[in-house]
Amino acid sequence: MKEILKRVKDTHLKVIDEFIEKEGEKILQVVELAKEVISKGGKILVFGNGGSAADAQHLAGELVNRFKMERSPLPAIALTTDTSVLTAIANDYDFSQVFVKQIQALGKRGDIALAISTSGKSSNIISALKVAKEMGLYTVGLSGGTGGDMPPYCDYLILVPSTETPRIQEGHLLFLHLFSELLEIALFK
Repeated sequence: MKEILKRVKDTHLKVIDEFIEKEGEKILQVVELAKEVISKGGKILVFGNGGSAADAQHLAGELVNRFKMERSPLPAIALTTDTSVLTAIANDYDFSQVFVKQIQALGKRGDIALAISTSGKSSNIISALKVAKEMGLYTVGLSGGTGGDMPPYCDYLILVPSTETPRIQEGHLLFLHLFSELLEIALFK
């Protein structure tokens, strides 16, 4: 058990160091993009499946409420929370359309579609990114490894340098917190 603790800790620290080293500049670019989009009246639509759905809700909560700073709410919507919409679309059409139809309904040119997927291979994520790009939204992907099928559909693709799901998710959580903190500073300091 102690060996496992040490291995996980060492791997986590290595992945996080590489993540910031390799993707730090892109993270700053996405913060600057979000500042610009929000300043022009746009919003951030966040979505993912499973643990990534929870991450989408986490990010929307940090932005709409607050992260560390008392400030005005920021426009963010997690497309993972309305069970009536999700189940109606999945039942009447197909699960691959659950985020597509919400982007079509809620998104507008110049908004940000932020997709979270550890593998980058979920068909509903890829379909949503395609539609968002066609509609003129900025597309941001948060994934791991090579990003799976996401690269052609992302204006910005932020990759955690791991193929191990728990390590990727730990990197995603760091992104959520960095993004929230840096965006607050960019908009309100």
